[in-house]
Amino acid sequence: MINGNEKQISTSAKNYADSLIKVGKDGVMTYEAILHDLNTVKEITSESGELVNVMENPAISINTKNEILDSVFSNQISDKIINFLKILIEKKRFNELNQIIQCFAVEVDDINNIKRVEVVSAIELTDDRKQRLTEKLTTKLNKQVSINWTLDNDIIGGLIIKIDDDVIDNSLKNKLENLSKNII
Repeated sequence: MINGNEKQISTSAKNYADSLIKVGKDGVMTYEAILHDLNTVKEITSESGELVNVMENPAISINTKNEILDSVFSNQISDKIINFLKILIEKKRFNELNQIIQCFAVEVDDINNIKRVEVVSAIELTDDRKQRLTEKLTTKLNKQVSINWTLDNDIIGGLIIKIDDDVIDNSLKNKLENLSKNII
């Protein structure tokens, strides 16, 4: 479900993400609105280590934390997500927020039949090549693909395609390394 270089998602984070999925299924909020609000929270908390420290500090009362949540987020996200954050505070799970967001996003992608793919190339690909690769991956995976295109001139040429834990390394650098191993 998650990449090998990312932290393992806890069972409780998955359960909280599932509760947000239920909110979407019940029509209380759309999945997109929930994800937008969660990403807003993630952005604000990533910029403010002090806010995170306060929310995770057991010496600060829950009421004080709730007041801070209201003051920071009341004009930026829905009341439903603010209440969700308050539950995380009450249950001492605020530290799992990023895992919950990650798990929720993966589940929404599954519901929407979307597969996230990373493509690394040595040079900028033309729009035509990007389109053809997108079409091939869509057909092969039988899902709509969302591709994150990145450049890395260290791979010399070719492509590296990452789909979940699978890596298709068709880079020139990899081919040269394999040739070198076979010669020696």
